[in-house]
Amino acid sequence: MPPSVVLPSYRETVRAEWVDYNGHMRDAFYMLVFSLAADVLIDLIGLPDAIRTARHRSIYTLEAHLNYLHEIKEGTQVRVDMRILAHDAKRLHLYLEMFATHDTRAEPVAASEQMLLHVDTTGPRGVAFDPDVEARVRELARAHATLPPARFAGRVIGLPTTARKTAQPEGNGHA
Repeated sequence: MPPSVVLPSYRETVRAEWVDYNGHMRDAFYMLVFSLAADVLIDLIGLPDAIRTARHRSIYTLEAHLNYLHEIKEGTQVRVDMRILAHDAKRLHLYLEMFATHDTRAEPVAASEQMLLHVDTTGPRGVAFDPDVEARVRELARAHATLPPARFAGRVIGLPTTARKTAQPEGNGHA
């Protein structure tokens, strides 16, 4: 990573109530941690609670993709690094990676890609970022554009074409 680029980050510890019957963090709580991390970014771009309330603005999540890469257990301290991959007048395309802070590997334990929408809450309806917020978004996105490609971004869920062809329903093909 270029030394001049600072990634916004969020830190959390895996709580006992987040652990499933397999002894590792339940899948839903990865999304919770990524969502809490996105809140940090929302504040950073100039939309803390007071401004969201005063301006009747908020951020809604339109889509989220998760990649579960390594299990983590209760008590694990994690760090989520965030970056803006792209933006337009009212949307943010984010990439987030979660790391176990005790792990010496530089590999993430999970990654998330999200599409967020800037919303006028009186509608609610999507609206363009206010000029001050848009300037912060643009500044962060410009800095993040110098980073290497986001390793787990742009993935699509699906089985290979040959696997789909072999998974035909049982029966004679007649309804």
